[in-house]
Amino acid sequence: MGALDRFEKRIERAVNGVFARAFRSEVQPVELASALRKETDTSAQVLSRQRTLVPNAFTIALGPGDHDRIATWDDALGEELADAVTEHARQQHYAFLGPVSVVFERDEELETGVFNVRSARVRGSIAPATAASATPEHPVLDVDGSRYQLTGRATVVGRGSESDVVVDDPGVSRRHVEIRVEAGRASVRDLGSTNGTFLDGRRVESAPLVDGAVIAVGRTRITFSSRDRTRRPETSELDLGGDGR
Repeated sequence: MGALDRFEKRIERAVNGVFARAFRSEVQPVELASALRKETDTSAQVLSRQRTLVPNAFTIALGPGDHDRIATWDDALGEELADAVTEHARQQHYAFLGPVSVVFERDEELETGVFNVRSARVRGSIAPATAASATPEHPVLDVDGSRYQLTGRATVVGRGSESDVVVDDPGVSRRHVEIRVEAGRASVRDLGSTNGTFLDGRRVESAPLVDGAVIAVGRTRITFSSRDRTRRPETSELDLGGDGR
């Protein structure tokens, strides 16, 4: 099965579920999926042999009739379409600058069945980790199976919605830990959490990160990948802090 087929099948499964009642005619979700795929491909920018950058923020303009029809489902459908874009990017080894979003807007001048797609590259601290390889400049975090590529200099992991990576773990503080990437070097810093931050089994206040390092916050495990195969620092090199808060 080709990439386009897999891309569209995902949306077809959604249509057969909660969206089926909303789309009896006119604009169909599978049409939107195909248009997003095309927009992603045609807007791809090759930065190097290992990195092709594509848009991550999409806006779909719909006529009044179609927009009213999806009003009840727009958030859920937007999430499904964003997931489909992410899957397509993974298959094509594309990279994003930030989180993928798909939103809808009403255009009074569009007729029923007609829609337009706009896209932009919007930088964020994290992006979905696609098949594009992790690098020291853009490492990847695996947070209990969910993977994120770091695209900003500072990324906060915590339980609060204000964190860049939100984890559902009562043992994690609202803003628990910060991971910084500067000039290809990464470090982890505890943000005054209640239960502390552990790096490869040792409690730390701050410490350098190398490829394969495992950070534990609460019951959540975070694996850091950068393909940086340098030797791990010895225990004495870690800044364990004064009180090990």
